[in-house]
Amino acid sequence: PVTKITYGLPKNEFVNLKLFDITGKEITVLVNENKQAGIYEFDLNSEKYSLSSGVYFYRLEAGNFTAVQKMVLLK
Repeated sequence: PVTKITYGLPKNEFVNLKLFDITGKEITVLVNENKQAGIYEFDLNSEKYSLSSGVYFYRLEAGNFTAVQKMVLLK
């Protein structure tokens, strides 16, 4: 199973995208780099990160913006 995480940047920003399990433990850093303004998609492959079915959270930080989203992974 692959999930797409899509985000847009109105201007050039440093982007940090992290994945967490239900307990808040950080699993991995998905993106940690400067990005140009535009629309981006990150393909999250559950097999690459050895993720089992369950609830996960991802946090996107770009400049002064921070968002946390919940996702449910079903295999």
